[in-house]
Amino acid sequence: MPPISDTISSKGSVVLGYSGGLDTSCILRWLKKQDNDVIAYLASIGQKEDFEEARKKALKLGAKKVFIEDVSRGFVEKFIWPAIQSSALYDCYLLGTSLTRMPEFYNRLKVRNDLMEFAKQLWIPILVTLKNLWSMDENLMHISYEAAILENPKNQAPAVLYMKTQEVAKAPNTPDILEIESKKGVPVKKVTNIKDRITHQTSLELFMYLNEVAGKHGVGRIDIVENHFTGMKSQVIYHIPAGTIYYHTHLDIRAFTMDREVCKIKQDLGLKFAELVHNSFRHGLKWEFVHHCFAKSQERVKGKVQLSVFKGQVYILRWESPLPLYNQELMSMNTQGD
Repeated sequence: MPPISDTISSKGSVVLGYSGGLDTSCILRWLKKQDNDVIAYLASIGQKEDFEEARKKALKLGAKKVFIEDVSRGFVEKFIWPAIQSSALYDCYLLGTSLTRMPEFYNRLKVRNDLMEFAKQLWIPILVTLKNLWSMDENLMHISYEAAILENPKNQAPAVLYMKTQEVAKAPNTPDILEIESKKGVPVKKVTNIKDRITHQTSLELFMYLNEVAGKHGVGRIDIVENHFTGMKSQVIYHIPAGTIYYHTHLDIRAFTMDREVCKIKQDLGLKFAELVHNSFRHGLKWEFVHHCFAKSQERVKGKVQLSVFKGQVYILRWESPLPLYNQELMSMNTQGD
């Protein structure tokens, strides 16, 4: 495959992964200035966005065609579920993030201020300002923020960044009790709220519901210093509400049903999974091998977990499985024998 810079200089047709934000809007205009026909593609993976406005904006900036596709259900089943199986929590968000970058374009625009000036010169409408320069990525699994005020670790993240999760101090004083049923390491049947007995069954429906419940209780906030593939570090704010619930649910069912040695091997492979995801190496033999190993390890991970979601925390209340390796009689301190 030829380098991207060679491809875009051919003055032909270019498919651009378009978000409607500062970066991709500038890239779209720049590609047009190179006499390319630009086809903009937007994938809906749960981000709160006005897609029709994004379509109009892309066409106004010169896109020849705009394709918008809702792939939310596939995102849950083909990307989020394997991430849950791997127990790779915060890295999971990268499975859904995509931002097309043009090397030649970014060589010319060294800093974000230059990018904003470029947008201004070409009359590109943008939402960010010099006071609001943080970078945001959103999908069904997460919202993440970095850059701007977050570049100084001494700065506290502004409250405006917490869109997906409630502040714990303002969270309800009554917990939600949920029952989650899983098979092969992922929820396949239903999530039931014990209080109102409402059951959610499809993968997309139950994931959206758990985002709502966990977000209401302030579950899933992570503030970390992240190690990049390039060796640099950055402070990043993550919101992973439903993913945090599934993370704890999976840990308990896994411990209840998986062999100890298999768990140890899976834990090592989980680190490799997180590394491949974080560095965007989601294709090739290594990815297929790790993915296959996880699928094999999850064959016995089946059962129900009842949990409480309350004040920023997930508390496991009880669990059961038709395939337990736990033996109450064998482990009981009240049983005589060897």
